Amino acid sequence: MDYNTLKYEVADGILTLTLNRPDHMNAFTVEMHEELIHAYNRASDDDSVNAIVLTGAGKAFCAGMDLSVGGNVFGLDEEAQPTVADMEENEYLEGISDTGGRVTLAMYDCKKPIIGAINGAAVGIGATMLAAADIRVASEKARIGFVFEKIGITPEACSSWFLPRIVGISQALEWVYTGEIFNAETALQTRLVRSVHAPEDMLEAAYEIARSISKKSQVSIALARQMLYRLSAAPHPRDAHNVDSLAIFYASRTDAKEGIPAFLEKREPEFTSKASTDMPPFYPWWEK
Repeated sequence: MDYNTLKYEVADGILTLTLNRPDHMNAFTVEMHEELIHAYNRASDDDSVNAIVLTGAGKAFCAGMDLSVGGNVFGLDEEAQPTVADMEENEYLEGISDTGGRVTLAMYDCKKPIIGAINGAAVGIGATMLAAADIRVASEKARIGFVFEKIGITPEACSSWFLPRIVGISQALEWVYTGEIFNAETALQTRLVRSVHAPEDMLEAAYEIARSISKKSQVSIALARQMLYRLSAAPHPRDAHNVDSLAIFYASRTDAKEGIPAFLEKREPEFTSKASTDMPPFYPWWEK
């Protein structure tokens, strides 16, 4: 698929996924949402990809939804009367389902870790999209804002699930209530980002993390990613024990047979299992 709003570039096991509407500060559109879903689904089973770095072209990461389009700017059907039951019974409702949420759900389901590289302004969906990344680094020029209440709407893109898990409920509420736009240093102090860098060094910092991930087993990384997201909120540790046991059991028969000798011999392992074809038979356990 050719993308109009993104760049999909793979090198040395790392996918650089770039929001590519620089003349519009990478403002989010319905087309961008469709392309992002496709890109994350593609990367999930792309064996040339071990990690994803998500960033923006030009001076902004993403300036939020493109509010200049005609009609309902969110692409929603104003004649519908949807209910919670409708949402629960359907994976996707045309004209109802939040486009940003569909993107972050694709991020959540992806087998590959996602590193957000915040090169500039990240507001609205530009901020909530980053909350669904696994790790975030920021440029000193980054400005971040959950500005929904300023235009009379609520947080979207599943951020009511992701954001409090990163910064805590009180900080998440303050940012949402006030719509404050804050700088990279505040993002660092509140642990929204792991590190802040000079603009010219920010992307390399993201790649350094991605390169470390790329040396690991695709299968074990994919499993670990879903285990931590899905089991950290499980009602009892026994749920984690069940999956942990199966994960270790199957890994001991595959990549561990390379990883353990490599560790003992003090060399880099050469893992061969692929997330596209070699996930263990109990995966995805949450659908069974």
